[in-house]
Amino acid sequence: MKGSILQMWPDLIAKAKAGGVDVIQTYVFWNVHEASRRQYDFHGRLDLVSFVKSVQRAGLYVNLRIGPYITAEWNYGGLPVWLRKIPGMAFRTDNQPFETEMQTFVTKIVGMMKAEKLFSWQGGPIILAQIENEFGLAQHGSADIKYMLWAAHMAEAQNIGVPWTMCQQANAPNFIINTCNGFYCDWFRPNNISKPTMWTENWTGWFHKFGASIPHRPVEDIAFAAARFFEKGGSFLNYYMYFGGTNFGRTASGPFLGTSYDYDAPIDEYGLFHQPKWGHLNDLHRAVKLCEPVMILTNPVYRYLGTNLEAHIYQAPGKTNQRSSALCCAFVANVDTSQNANVTFNGNNVSLPAWSVSILPDCQNVAFNSAQVVAQTSVPAMRPSIEPNSIKSWESYQEPVGLWGNITISANNLLEQINTTLDGSDYLWYTTSVNIIAEDLQGEVQQQLTISSTRDALQIYINGNFSGNHTFAKSSLSVNQSIKLIIGHNEIALLSMIVGLQDYGYRYDRVSAGLSGSINLKGLRSGDKELATQQWRYQVGLKGEALKIYTQEGANSILWTSELQAPWTQYLTWYKTSFATPSGSDPVSIYLGSMGKGQAWVNGNNLGRFWPSLLINETDCSQTCDYRGKFTPKKCRTDCGQQSQQWYHIPREWLQPNQNLLVVFDELGGDVSKIYVATKTVATICVHVLESYPPQLDSWSQFQAQPKVQPMLLTPEARLECQDNQVISSINFASFGNPQGNCKAFHQGNCHAKNSVEVVKEACIGKQTCSILVSSATFDTEPCAGISKSLAIKAQCQAISSTSLKTKLEI
Repeated sequence: MKGSILQMWPDLIAKAKAGGVDVIQTYVFWNVHEASRRQYDFHGRLDLVSFVKSVQRAGLYVNLRIGPYITAEWNYGGLPVWLRKIPGMAFRTDNQPFETEMQTFVTKIVGMMKAEKLFSWQGGPIILAQIENEFGLAQHGSADIKYMLWAAHMAEAQNIGVPWTMCQQANAPNFIINTCNGFYCDWFRPNNISKPTMWTENWTGWFHKFGASIPHRPVEDIAFAAARFFEKGGSFLNYYMYFGGTNFGRTASGPFLGTSYDYDAPIDEYGLFHQPKWGHLNDLHRAVKLCEPVMILTNPVYRYLGTNLEAHIYQAPGKTNQRSSALCCAFVANVDTSQNANVTFNGNNVSLPAWSVSILPDCQNVAFNSAQVVAQTSVPAMRPSIEPNSIKSWESYQEPVGLWGNITISANNLLEQINTTLDGSDYLWYTTSVNIIAEDLQGEVQQQLTISSTRDALQIYINGNFSGNHTFAKSSLSVNQSIKLIIGHNEIALLSMIVGLQDYGYRYDRVSAGLSGSINLKGLRSGDKELATQQWRYQVGLKGEALKIYTQEGANSILWTSELQAPWTQYLTWYKTSFATPSGSDPVSIYLGSMGKGQAWVNGNNLGRFWPSLLINETDCSQTCDYRGKFTPKKCRTDCGQQSQQWYHIPREWLQPNQNLLVVFDELGGDVSKIYVATKTVATICVHVLESYPPQLDSWSQFQAQPKVQPMLLTPEARLECQDNQVISSINFASFGNPQGNCKAFHQGNCHAKNSVEVVKEACIGKQTCSILVSSATFDTEPCAGISKSLAIKAQCQAISSTSLKTKLEI
């Protein structure tokens, strides 16, 4: 579980369990637990033992992905930058310095788990562990294979008493389980028949970058992929991500990875249900678990049903269920990308939309179809905080240009940025000076500064004056900037800015940052001047960072300016204000869409990088999002032409009742007057259920317990549910018949029961949850005989106070 906050753990774990999850999978982040060599941090939200125990208290299991290399779009792939300073170091290959440090950390983590008796054989919840991560995609040559085998044997020697896994490692040794990661893994088979078939990452979405459109993966496709995996004999499936979370601080990798790590997951970045994704996958899980008694006894048998049509049947001869029926479960699939189909299976007609799988827990009746979504859709909204003095007046502090402290570095060459800063800051000042004679400036030729190679962003200052800003969509580009020099002494200050360190790729630790190659002054009468080989002085980070002015103590140590005037175009400016905590329990967020590029802090906690001034390409999005057919991260994308991430999660754990310190550093200049605090809530909920849908899964539970009930006579239900402390306050739309559209815009079809709204209001108004049977009997009418009908509802949820709730319950 990535990007979560300590106080959120119990709720997130409970929501995962309610969604049918049995195992919580989490990385172990080496670079935050050992940010400095042999100085470990397992406090607060880094308390790994407490997290594992929280999962155990919920009655769930743990897959501990120690790595310690993790990828995860996490800065430097989870490896600490101090490794670079060790002589002879090379990452993830046959290299003794790296292996020594890796083994030390893995042993540390294993020792902690053993000491707390957290492995399953000790009575704990840990049933699996992982060493390395997707190394099979990056390995080259015998030295890398030797390292992989070393890692496997090192892990095995830890004697943890539970299986070790390696994902995406087809040549893993026999004592390590190799697993699959990807959008689809029904094709996957482990490299030894004695190993279970495991899918450690079913990607529920994709990460996003600043300046890139937002990827979405339809839940119908996720459910199809998961059902296909179990259909063909899969035994373990994990979603990546089930809860996405936030890359707080500077933990997002680069270049340009966004702060949000929502990942289009079933539980969103704020800890709210992402519907219908959470609900539909929950229905899938319940259907699979109905098949579990027979799936654990036998392997599936393939049956051809026609072109792109097939079934896999689990049947245990001589075994029966509670109804004295033969223990049997079938997965019936239509893998065509456009054509729906009807097939006859065991004497019954099964309707199969294109690109779907139906699950028949008794080999007779459909309990679930991956393309038929019964779960409600929830539409969240950001509601501005109405607390008095939500944000008070702003003050500013100007970050100095160039050298600001006594501790600087001098060199007669251009220093590599990562080695110089050790990622202690995104920022590194490169400063030098040049003398210009009058003759050099004669004529009409414009002077230019050229830099042969830099990344990810750069600002140029000449004699303290801003001269240019450059950002790079690729890892390294050249700069050609017109500048204005004066006769005599000229100070050149170049601010190199990193937006996350590389996290993946062959020998990614060799990827450099900062300025490199040549730096030339051009347009001088006396000829070009090469500056790269003259003396440069370096300043790591910003003065505001060094003084920690984002904390209360640091903010009090400097003089702030209280007069701010538009236009808001000042570069390298710190801003501070305070705000009151929004009432209630809804997640808190802050709008930073009016700003340029920088970072923000609340009460000393870094919310992450922001860059809303970087607009998303107008042509990067899909006009439609059809779940049918193979999914790729480019298939279903939104937000083209809009700003990059505008909303930032503020965990309530970080807030005080009043006087919360908000500090914003903006590199480009932004309008702080438009920043505001809001809460995220689910305001609108919708559902659309066909009367021909399979019955709800709890009806199937009744069916199993009561043999006389015929499942095909059970009626589907339309179910609505608001968040805790909310009730359904109004019905915006309701129609039983053939309603058209979706949650954004429902409208009546040519078949409509006139009392639809009244029936739904009677069942739902004033309740947190309600359900309506989807049948003509519910509406005492048959609006259009002979056609398949459905019920569509759009409702509003509204928060209620504890007093009004108590009064309502008493009445």
